Amino acid sequence: MNNQKLNPFVLAALFTFVFVLLFGTRMTYTVGPGERAVVFKRFGKGLEKDKVKDQGFHFIAPWNEKYIYNVRIQEDLSLMDALAKNGLTIKTELSYRYKPVDDKIGYIHDDLGLNYHKNIIIPEIRSVTREVIGEYLPEELYSTKREVIEDEIYERTKMALAQKNLLLDAVLIRDVTLPKTLQDAIESKLKQEQVAEQYDFKIEQAEKEAQRQIIEAEGKAKANRILSASLTDNVLRDKGIEATVKLAESPNSKVVIVGSGENGLPLILGN
Repeated sequence: MNNQKLNPFVLAALFTFVFVLLFGTRMTYTVGPGERAVVFKRFGKGLEKDKVKDQGFHFIAPWNEKYIYNVRIQEDLSLMDALAKNGLTIKTELSYRYKPVDDKIGYIHDDLGLNYHKNIIIPEIRSVTREVIGEYLPEELYSTKREVIEDEIYERTKMALAQKNLLLDAVLIRDVTLPKTLQDAIESKLKQEQVAEQYDFKIEQAEKEAQRQIIEAEGKAKANRILSASLTDNVLRDKGIEATVKLAESPNSKVVIVGSGENGLPLILGN
C-alpha cells in the first residue's frame, strides 16, 4: 500500500532529475560586465526587444533563447584604397571605435543581428571614407586637411549608424600611403614652403628692426634738438661754475685758476 502511494512521488522526482540533467544548463545564464542580453520566447511573443537584461544571474525557460551583446566601446581597423579628387589611388589605414546602444540591443538583434559590425559598420565606414577622400587632393589628406577629413568621416558615419541604434565614438586616420613619386613631390613642396616661411619671417624681423632703429634715431635727434635749444651760453656757464665748486670741495689736492678757461670759466689743475 505504502509502495503504491510512493510511486507518484518517485516518478515525479525521477522526472525532475532527468529534466534538470538534460536542461539544467539551459535554465540559467549570467550576463557579465560590459554585457547586456535579450531573450527570445519560443512560445510567447517572440523577441522581447524592450526587456533588456542587465548584468547578473538570470533564469530562463529551457525552450527559450538568450542573446548576449558586448556593449563596451570596441575598436577596429580598416585598410582600404580610395580615389582622391585628382583620380590617384590612396591607401589608408583607418581606426574607429563603436558600440551598440545599450537599451536598444533588442532592436539591433531584430533588425541587424549579432554580426552588425561586419554587415553594417564596416561597409558604412568604408563607403563614407571613400566618398569623403574623393573630395580632396592627395596632398591635403597627407598634410593640411587630415583632421578635417577625419571629422567629416566621423560626422557622416555617426549620423548613418545612429539611425540603426549604433554609436560611433571616434575615427582616426592612422596611415596614408601615396605613390612614391607623389609623396616625394609633396614632401619637397612642403620643405620649400617652410623655407619660404622662414625667409618671410627673417624679412619681417629685419623690417621691424630697421623701423625700431629709425624710431630710436628720430627720438635721439629730437632730444638733441630740444637740448641744444635749451643750452644757452649763460646756462653752460652756470653749469661750469657748479661743477667747479663741487670739484673744489673734494679732498683731492688741486690748483684752481679762476677766469683762465674758455668763456672765463675756472681751470682746475690736479697733481
